[in-house]
Amino acid sequence: MGTFMHRRIIVIGGVAGGASAAARARRLSEEAEIIVVERGPYASFANCGLPYFVGGEISDWHGLLVQSPEVLKARMNLDIRVRTEAIEIDRQGRTVTLKDLDTDRVYTEAYDALILAPGSTPLRPPIPGIERPGHFVLRNIPDARDLDAYLADRSGGRAVIVGGGYIGLEMAEQLVRRGHPVALIEALPHVAGFLDADMACRVHAELRQHGVDLHLGKAVRSFDDPDASDGAMASVAVLEDGSRIPGDVVLLAMGVRPETTLAKGAGLTIGITGGIKVDEQMQTSDPHIWAVGDAVEVIHGVTGRPMLLPLAGPANRQGRIAADAIMGRASAYRGSFGTGILRIFNLAAAGTGANARMLDQAGLSYQAIHVHPMDHASYYPGASPLAMKLLYDPGNGRLLGAQVVGLSGVDKRIDVLATAIQSGLTVDQIADLELAYAPPFGSAKDPVNIAGMAAGNVLRGDVHVAHCSDIGSCDTETTCLLDVREEAECVSGVIPSAMTIPLSQLRARMDELPRDREIIVYCRSGQRSYYACRILHQHGYTVRNLSGAYLSWSAAAG
Repeated sequence: MGTFMHRRIIVIGGVAGGASAAARARRLSEEAEIIVVERGPYASFANCGLPYFVGGEISDWHGLLVQSPEVLKARMNLDIRVRTEAIEIDRQGRTVTLKDLDTDRVYTEAYDALILAPGSTPLRPPIPGIERPGHFVLRNIPDARDLDAYLADRSGGRAVIVGGGYIGLEMAEQLVRRGHPVALIEALPHVAGFLDADMACRVHAELRQHGVDLHLGKAVRSFDDPDASDGAMASVAVLEDGSRIPGDVVLLAMGVRPETTLAKGAGLTIGITGGIKVDEQMQTSDPHIWAVGDAVEVIHGVTGRPMLLPLAGPANRQGRIAADAIMGRASAYRGSFGTGILRIFNLAAAGTGANARMLDQAGLSYQAIHVHPMDHASYYPGASPLAMKLLYDPGNGRLLGAQVVGLSGVDKRIDVLATAIQSGLTVDQIADLELAYAPPFGSAKDPVNIAGMAAGNVLRGDVHVAHCSDIGSCDTETTCLLDVREEAECVSGVIPSAMTIPLSQLRARMDELPRDREIIVYCRSGQRSYYACRILHQHGYTVRNLSGAYLSWSAAAG
């Protein structure tokens, strides 16, 4: 590709991908004429901050405006046209038909390069009653302002949230903060789909602890008119099992779909996921058109499968790469890894890479381990346990996915693990990482190191693991559960049918254990049971360590 320094570039859509592309193109070329077309009233705003404005943590919605058109014009010499809709692309003539939504004027603009960043639109399935008054989506600043104004007149009203993804969970927290009782409905068995069920159970517990009424594994059948007994001002969500969930306000957070109307009308290739198909340079099937952000289909960096990923971070990188490609620079998008994090009240939940469901769908072999290290040195005040799950290739140990849930230090660990996945590191290499340590921040063996060590022990065959899902199907005639915690610790609860021998007494009492049965060993977090497994294995017993130990089992048991 040659170098093009005198181009007329039109960017359709602002926010993350479009604004990033326009700004990068300007930094690479002072000569290029760059027009940014935005259907909404704001060309560059922080849509990830919308829930926090509704909840009151961000007091003024103006704080969500990243840059005004005037500033973008003055600093970047960009021609920003808000309240302007692109209605048609003429690929042969290389023109775009635009409509000024304030004056209804329709006109055309020619382009040398066109960047599509139309984003996505909230899903509104054809559920009877879904268009009732009092139902809201949250995608842009006008949405947030409308919802905020509606809630202002309904202080303490009951809120129904349909969908347990990022927006649904963030809004559950914010509506409770605002004083509204919240019911959250999720058609799938657990919320936070980027997590596996054995990690999402901690999110469920946190939500319930803060009064959120969870309805899991149940879809909404209809939204009905409330009757006198319901006492709801908006509608009643009727679930598949007939349950009636009344709400004074309903937030529809069932996900988004890529906005591809313009691309389809232009005859651009659409991928199997419904997003615009692009190559590594974000180029579409037309050599003069690029596409970025929520509307494009990307390749997952671990599974190699096409996917949709409506996140701001990838959109920003894609915008930069598209601008590089237009200007003749060698730049390529390496795929998406889905790194994300949520705050749910006091808890943070994060994931990166592939989860178990994605690996199963891709037909990839994997091993999983759970560990519960403290977020910083246990002797320093305020330490709390992290729940960590690693998924890795059982053949070569390459890290495939990671999930972390905890009160503190989650963001630091998930970012290290995301870097490890994108760098192709193995669990042994993760165990060897040299990470920052001081007692208020971590431990001499960081939780990331500990997770890598635990996975490496399994990879090398030093220990075999069982998982909490195995416990329910255990046959007591062939399996023995062994708790190696101290007796005082068992007061808080034990796994049913387990026998107890503290690790400190194990060598003296191991003759009490059956040699004709497999022994599954657990402690509180998995470290002492690993020691016990090493002892018993070297004395001829058949043993497995319960991954995640009692902390994982008790969380899954609810």
